Amino acid sequence: MKLNNLSFDFTAIAFYCFTILYFRIFLADPYLNTDAGTMSPFEHGEVFVLDDGGEVDLDLGNYERFLDVTLTKDNNITTGKIFQSVIEKERRGDYLGKTVQVVPHITDAIKNWIESVAVIPVDGEEGPADVCVIELGGTVGDIESMPFIEALRQLSFSVGQDHFCIIHVSLIPVLGVVGEQKTKPTQHSVRELRALGLTAHLLACRSAQPLLENTKEKVSQFCHVPAANILSIHDVPNIWHIPLLLRNQNAHHAILKQLNLLGHLGIATPPDLEDWTKMAETFDNLTNSVRIAMVGKYVGLTDSYLSVVKALLHACIACSLKPSIDWIAASDLEDESANMTPEAHATAWETLRNAACVLVPGGFGDRGVRGMILAAKYARENNIPYLGICLGMQISVIEFARSVLGMERANSEEFDALTSDRVVIFMPEGSTTHMGSTMRLGSRKTLLQTPDCITAKMYGNPQYVDERHRHRYEVNPDVIVVLEERGLKFVGKDETGRRMEILELPSHPFYVGVQFHPEFKSRPRRPSPLFLGFILAATGKLEAYLRSR
Repeated sequence: MKLNNLSFDFTAIAFYCFTILYFRIFLADPYLNTDAGTMSPFEHGEVFVLDDGGEVDLDLGNYERFLDVTLTKDNNITTGKIFQSVIEKERRGDYLGKTVQVVPHITDAIKNWIESVAVIPVDGEEGPADVCVIELGGTVGDIESMPFIEALRQLSFSVGQDHFCIIHVSLIPVLGVVGEQKTKPTQHSVRELRALGLTAHLLACRSAQPLLENTKEKVSQFCHVPAANILSIHDVPNIWHIPLLLRNQNAHHAILKQLNLLGHLGIATPPDLEDWTKMAETFDNLTNSVRIAMVGKYVGLTDSYLSVVKALLHACIACSLKPSIDWIAASDLEDESANMTPEAHATAWETLRNAACVLVPGGFGDRGVRGMILAAKYARENNIPYLGICLGMQISVIEFARSVLGMERANSEEFDALTSDRVVIFMPEGSTTHMGSTMRLGSRKTLLQTPDCITAKMYGNPQYVDERHRHRYEVNPDVIVVLEERGLKFVGKDETGRRMEILELPSHPFYVGVQFHPEFKSRPRRPSPLFLGFILAATGKLEAYLRSR
């Protein structure tokens, strides 16, 4: 059956539905930002970039990874997008002089957006989708969510109850002293939702332990939901067990019954989770691990690098390993830290030296840059596998120019606009006045300059790679010749030949920097080639792997 998606992970529920339906996905985020592009990673986690250049919530990344589909920016609705579209219509006079209000104009805009995009499948299948999955983020009762809840209420009325299924995610906390599972939070949220005109058909109850039978009975009685429709989503060894957990509770039967699809033979199929089961169980049984030093700016919130973490996980599992990520705040590696916070400085360097590989991810701003340069230098001089992503690539160029070429003032315009040695420059089409959607964004082709580089061999394509970008600065083409003369090779460029996309150090076991973000296209059963090569190099298996290829 076809399903369309409009982000607990509710993603796991969507994946489970995907095994029996053909669907479409929507993610509704009730914040006023037009998109996630200008949000702080410390506050909201990473910004996920789609093929079409859409900057969206990290939950869209969860959907893409779980379902192995390609979404667009239209799959993400924000309050900012809705208000912007309504105001633009009002300015054009589309409302013919009417007073523009939240109801009906904002709610109609939400419904129209959903209905227009909902029929488009996301997995390459032809024809309209059969089911649209909409995740409404936030908490029931939030002021900012009200227009969305009202729009969904109206939508449920217009499509009919047999075509609308509400799965309400709620928490069942446990009192530590007595160990009792408390149902009051769920009762109150369901009552609040019902007061707003929406009645939950299924409850996905998050808890530390499986729901007790008397807890289910209590929830069923007070929330008016059949016990069979109360799903226990308790803690599991890894997130991949959630679809299996749902399957074992016959969640598909409850969903299909509510949508009146049980009799549609040939549309809905039994859940096919054999490969998924093997993957979840394989990860549980892994014993060996690899230590990865993650040197970044936003290590205080690991969600800031969620896609990088997931890509490392996918690559490690492909190598029968568990990732052991050592988070290092880049600023702790700097010389100033030795005086200000000597213990943190010593710990950071000890952690770096004990790691099997070093990864410097993307970021903006000059905080921690000197620490990242030191990390890149350590990896280069000690033959430690190094992967630099976006800013991490620019860091490796700055470090090489300073250490090898003797350009003491080598820097990026982002960090020092007056430097005489500009090895990283601002892109000519960028904007210095507007932040949102003004970068080089989305999936773009990188042409490989030689089939003998590690990147070409890992991708299995000697001509090009197609990855997603998100950056404002790039390597200065005027310094390429001198950098390559000293051994740093730029093996990937854009179609113009002036933008450097991939660098490698042939004399090093694995020293790779990429201007794009390969983590965005990594999948559980199809890891990113560069991340896979990175982990293989960290475990001394890269050469054997390349020979086997």
